[in-house]
Amino acid sequence: MEVISKRKEKTIYRDGDNAVKVFSKKFPKSDILNEALNQSRVEETGLPIPALKAVSVVDGEWAITMEYVEGKTLAEIMAEDPANIDQYMEQFIDLQLLVQSKKCPLLNKLKDKMNRKISSLHNQLDATIRYELHTRLESMPKHNKVCHGDFNPSNIIIDPEGKAHIIDWSHVTQGNGAADAARTYLLFALKDKALADKYMNMFCKKTDTAKQYVQQWLPIVAASQLVKRIPGEEDFLKSWVDVVDYS
Repeated sequence: MEVISKRKEKTIYRDGDNAVKVFSKKFPKSDILNEALNQSRVEETGLPIPALKAVSVVDGEWAITMEYVEGKTLAEIMAEDPANIDQYMEQFIDLQLLVQSKKCPLLNKLKDKMNRKISSLHNQLDATIRYELHTRLESMPKHNKVCHGDFNPSNIIIDPEGKAHIIDWSHVTQGNGAADAARTYLLFALKDKALADKYMNMFCKKTDTAKQYVQQWLPIVAASQLVKRIPGEEDFLKSWVDVVDYS
């Protein structure tokens, strides 16, 4: 099988018409089964995502098999054609809004997931900051939109016919779409602040959302991202957590 991508605890292979995501033995079985279940639930909404085909064990390691999609990621296309960045960004936001237009009542709730993550940060954030984050999170409006959880141009594949396919549903929840937009903003800002601001401005204009409303989510989302402990991200994310206003 041909390696498509390799990450810390998982490797994705191409096997003919299939993509096989193989997890390391350290990866919790419950998380793998939950990811497969979530992907199948999202597939039932009719969103353009690769079809789930199987959950199995490959050489003693759990694996998820899904439809392989030929094409380039939207991130690659944007990098190759920066002159048309506004057009691609609009396409990107339209896809995010398509995701958020769906309901999937059996998905985990975004607020519950974020509360658990904030509570787990006792070694990274002191009790006062965690309290403020929990309080802010509880004050935010409750919605039940499908939220991808890692919506960025690398997770969109454009096939040779120009059709978009959204991949990597391991972080999907149901909740407030502005929280998902805040996460997308931070993912852009980690690499390109100007592109992040372009995204924020276009998202807010297209959805008639006050920018301040999305920005209120940024400390919460930054804190929940800290759980991943990705090298090089911690100081950046903590700088956003520090945006919290204290009374």
